[in-house]
Amino acid sequence: MDLPKTEIAVKICGITRAEDAHAAIEAGADLLGFNTWTGTKRHIDLEKNAEWLAALPALKIALLVNATPNELRKVAQFPWIDALQLHGDEDAAYCRAAAALGKPIIKALRASSSLSLRAADQFSTNHLLLDASVAGEYGGTGTRVNMELVRQFPEMHPHLTLWLAGGLRPENVTAAIREGRPRVVDVSSGVEGKDGRKDAAMMRDFVAAVKAR
Repeated sequence: MDLPKTEIAVKICGITRAEDAHAAIEAGADLLGFNTWTGTKRHIDLEKNAEWLAALPALKIALLVNATPNELRKVAQFPWIDALQLHGDEDAAYCRAAAALGKPIIKALRASSSLSLRAADQFSTNHLLLDASVAGEYGGTGTRVNMELVRQFPEMHPHLTLWLAGGLRPENVTAAIREGRPRVVDVSSGVEGKDGRKDAAMMRDFVAAVKAR
């Protein structure tokens, strides 16, 4: 997957409305994430929203959680989806099948222990996203990822590309970058207002903090 040439790319995930997507792009986001999992309040139907999604001038990533093979193939067939983010309990065999569909994949791992990271190079992708480990949840919780495990990751897997999520906000992303040295930072709840919608000012502050660190 060809990431933007910026030193650290910003992905804003969980976008459900065209106005939020455009606000994220205007704020300077490099990648946008769209959650296809029906178990989240951030779910979006890609097919019903295809017209405005396809027109967005940004890299677009579809997030899936334990999708069936048919669901996975359907999402992969959208020509305007640039990559697939597997954010559930997908194993190595599942990821091999996903990679064979022709779209780059990002595998998310819930960082619970050093043991949970050891097999990170077995998922048919160089792009690994570390998120907080919260029982029964698949991201978007606002819980901080275990930064000690994040610091260990480049030493364990120096050839993998680290994407960092888990409780990132405008006020803490600079420190997280300094500690974890990710290639991509991924934010969802950390740029949402009290109404649960993406907040344009918070997105601007987040991107500005990343670029000015």
